[in-house]
Parts: sequence; structure tokens; C-alpha cells
Amino acid sequence: MNLTVKNIVRFVLFFVLQVLVLNQIEIGTGAQIMIYPLFIFLLPVELNVIFLMAIGFALGICIDAMSNTYGLHASSLLTMAYLRPAIFRIFAPRDGYDALLETNLYTMGSKWFVKTFGILLLVHHFWFFMLEMFKLNEVLYVFQKTGLSALISFLISVFLQFLFLRKPKRNEA
Repeated sequence: MNLTVKNIVRFVLFFVLQVLVLNQIEIGTGAQIMIYPLFIFLLPVELNVIFLMAIGFALGICIDAMSNTYGLHASSLLTMAYLRPAIFRIFAPRDGYDALLETNLYTMGSKWFVKTFGILLLVHHFWFFMLEMFKLNEVLYVFQKTGLSALISFLISVFLQFLFLRKPKRNEA
């Protein structure tokens, strides 16, 4: 499947899953399941930061429109998309990245995925909950919501990759 078509289908699937299923789930501790940051993470490495931010804004504003959150998702995805190239540079493999490489659990390895996606997901969630609360005296509650939401979202994101992504075939000589 063409990479563009594949990413358009992913965009729609992440949007529908987030809006119709995950936004309807209530967790008593104030945690929210947000797996749509995985879409930005899975985009190819060579994408320009401006293009990443445009895609992030589009997905975020679509989710905001259906969730009545007035830009929280868009702002959080913009922050994540802006920081993604810097985080990728920090944790770059010794030989660098392949140009069209998809950055998922299988292609990059579990250690790399946990570090990079974990950091980006924490940034996304912290920004989201900090803007949602908008009170510095509630910072401990923001940390609690961020930690619980990021952990649950991370685990579901890993599960989705095991469920829907294929392991690359090895060339055996």
C-alpha cells in the first residue's frame, strides 16, 4: 500500500477510535486514554517539522471539534510534533535513520521505542492536562493524571502495534 494512503487510513482510524471509543471511557482517577499521539510518532522520520505540525494540528483540531475541548488536543499534538525531531536526534541510532523508515516498535527496537515514545507521550499528556487545569496550585493532580494517563495510553499503544503492525521479515542467507 502506498505510504500516503496508509497514513490517511491511519489518520481516520486513530480519529474514529479516539472520538467514538476512547473518549467515552471514564477512568475514576481522572486518567484519560489518548492513543492518537501514536499516529504522529509512526510517521516517517524524514518529515519536515512544519509538515509534522500541520498534520498534528489537523488531527488535534478534528478531535477537539468532536470532543468539545477547544484546542487542547491540537495544542498538545503541536507540542509533540515540534519536539519529535529533537527527541529523535537525541536517541538516533549510530548509523542514523533510514529515509522512509517507519518508527515503530518492530523497526526501531523496544528500548528505543520506550525511550522516545515514552518521553513524547509524557510531554503530550503533561501539556494537555496543564492547559486543561490551568492552575499552578493543582500541579500534583496534573502529575497524577499525566502519569496514569500516559501509562495506560502507552500500554494500549504497544498493544495496538502488536495487533496491527507486521514484524519485518529478516533476510536469511
